[in-house]
Amino acid sequence: MSVTALTAAEKSAVYLTAASTDAPADAGRHVRLFRNGANQAVRIPREFEFAAQEVVMKKVGNTLVLEPVTLWPQRGSAAALRMALEEIKKLGPCGETFPDVDDGVLPLDDIDLEK
Repeated sequence: MSVTALTAAEKSAVYLTAASTDAPADAGRHVRLFRNGANQAVRIPREFEFAAQEVVMKKVGNTLVLEPVTLWPQRGSAAALRMALEEIKKLGPCGETFPDVDDGVLPLDDIDLEK
């Protein structure tokens, strides 16, 4: 049985190869925690950056989850309409037929305005 010992330079080369930026983002990455006043903090590596200015943090079991905050445009603005139309477009076409709501309803009587 052959045992191979790696020198410090060889270990760092192996580590750098394994931790290269070519690895998928969901593969994970080790980062160090530090203190910022009374808070514990972590630097977010570039490959995990958010496009948002704010995130919502929640704890699920032993996992911290960060979700970007969607900033909503002012109600009634063109940007709000565009955002609503994009959300509707994501839903895709509706395959259901619209029900006949007038089925079985008698016609209305003519309205006599002369009375």
